[in-house]
Amino acid sequence: MRYGIFSDIHSNLEALEAVIHAYKKEGIDRYFCLGDVVGYAADPAECAEKVRILSSVTIAGNHDYACVGLLSLDYFNPLAKEAIIWTNRNITEKEYNFLAGLKLTFKNKEFTLAHGTLDRPEEFNYMTGDLAASSSFESLDNNLCFVGHTHIPGIFVRSHKGEIRYQSKAEAVIKEGNKYIINTGSVGQPRDGDPKAAYCVYDTKKKTVKVKRVSYDAQTARKKIVDHGLPASLGERLLIGR
Repeated sequence: MRYGIFSDIHSNLEALEAVIHAYKKEGIDRYFCLGDVVGYAADPAECAEKVRILSSVTIAGNHDYACVGLLSLDYFNPLAKEAIIWTNRNITEKEYNFLAGLKLTFKNKEFTLAHGTLDRPEEFNYMTGDLAASSSFESLDNNLCFVGHTHIPGIFVRSHKGEIRYQSKAEAVIKEGNKYIINTGSVGQPRDGDPKAAYCVYDTKKKTVKVKRVSYDAQTARKKIVDHGLPASLGERLLIGR
């Protein structure tokens, strides 16, 4: 099987469409979305509908839950809060119900999905170091977990001896005895200095995981943000990947 696993679209339709187009060349069997379908950019309804149709499983991100009142706005900085309020006013009942019905985690025999950390997923904590990764590894029943939330692709690996290391190069061959937590980066708002949209391919036959990048029309996405009255800085950051 070849899985397309992606995260943090954040209402960026141009980026999502570019990723979907790139996936068509990958021979993907099933798609999985790690949440934050909405928030920040100007096309929440369109992105929610595309993800709903495309993805076999979508889990909840913090912006998704906040948009439908399942997470307090106190969690967010002022720019994010403003975008969430705007998003809530610009989705239909259909998208609202879709977001409200998302679960926090997913697990099958091959892998586990979470938005932030696997332990206490309802808190949407950031996995930014070995300590946070260690807690999630302890909660991981199988050997592979995919996460998003930081908007920065990378891989935590725990060896059979319990040693944890991090690699910023987001590709790996899955080896028996190790456990892996793969951050797939962000489709719609990368923060690693690379403005191209990020998406992940997991090949179960080859035992390979790789985060790939694709260019998209960030200028149009930026202009939509400004034209819809959202904070201009949310558009500017798309151009620099920060």
